[in-house]
Amino acid sequence: MSASEAPDHNLALDLVRVTEVAAMAAARWQGRGDKEAVDQAAVDGMRAVLSTVDVDGQIIIGEGEKDNAPMLFNGEQIGTGRGLQVDVAVDPVDGTTLTALGLPGALAVIALSEAGTMYAPGSLVYMDKIAVGPEAAGSIDLDAPVQHNLKLVARALGKDVNDLTAIILDRPRNEKYVRAVREAGARIRLIRDGDISAAIATARPDSGIDILFGIGGSPEAVIAAAALTCLEGEIQCRLWPRDDSEREFARENGLDLTQVLATRDLVKSDNVFFAATGVTGGELLDGVQFYGDGARTHSVVMRSKTGAVRWVTTRHNLKKLERLSAVPLS
Repeated sequence: MSASEAPDHNLALDLVRVTEVAAMAAARWQGRGDKEAVDQAAVDGMRAVLSTVDVDGQIIIGEGEKDNAPMLFNGEQIGTGRGLQVDVAVDPVDGTTLTALGLPGALAVIALSEAGTMYAPGSLVYMDKIAVGPEAAGSIDLDAPVQHNLKLVARALGKDVNDLTAIILDRPRNEKYVRAVREAGARIRLIRDGDISAAIATARPDSGIDILFGIGGSPEAVIAAAALTCLEGEIQCRLWPRDDSEREFARENGLDLTQVLATRDLVKSDNVFFAATGVTGGELLDGVQFYGDGARTHSVVMRSKTGAVRWVTTRHNLKKLERLSAVPLS
């Protein structure tokens, strides 16, 4: 194998250590009703391990602005400063409320791409979205009616419309999508939170999910785009301002509120790394399981350049890991 053909370092295998620690730290707060404590524990765990990863990274998508949560803030520098210069998108827990209430579907998530390739929505924290997996990629149009999109996706998947299942974030702002999907005759799965996991589910043949509709978080849209780049799925989005102040922010910062943002607009790279670890058990990943002085985590690790998707089950010695990371886990 020549030097040009030799596989280079897969950073996603380093990133899974980051999401594992964040997931274990957050999972200690499962069901205890304290959303802020869940997020703070995950942020502390993620930041501690990120400092050891050999990248020169800047956070482009950080969690916190939308929820006033403890941030890994936009613009923060992460990594050792050595290695690849990267843009970073993090969601220490996608589903803090789910974790706090002891409900399924929460993940710890991180994505990297080469520096200058991630879309930054700034203070515009919501987007209107549609997403599908690889078999239906190229069949969707955010500007088209819901019924039209369902017909084209059904055709691409070799199904009838009434065999399709759409996943939608359960919010009043998405009632128009719920109503339109019902009128078209397709089925619906409503979710309380966790639309990163929902977008990924469209690209998994065994998930039972065919398409995602609805208005959800902008940070989650960019992270989902990173995952779907690895899985060869598709997402389309449009910024969704909540009020006049957000419209003014868009105008001042040159953000086009009418533009449909495709997957490549959100992450303009062919070398994307993604890792997620389950916090509470769900359809995509199992949650953290604790036993004595140990724990078991379940993660997915992806890289777009190679097309590699790995499912990783890890047993952890919590006492040793606490000494190395200085993060309380036991």
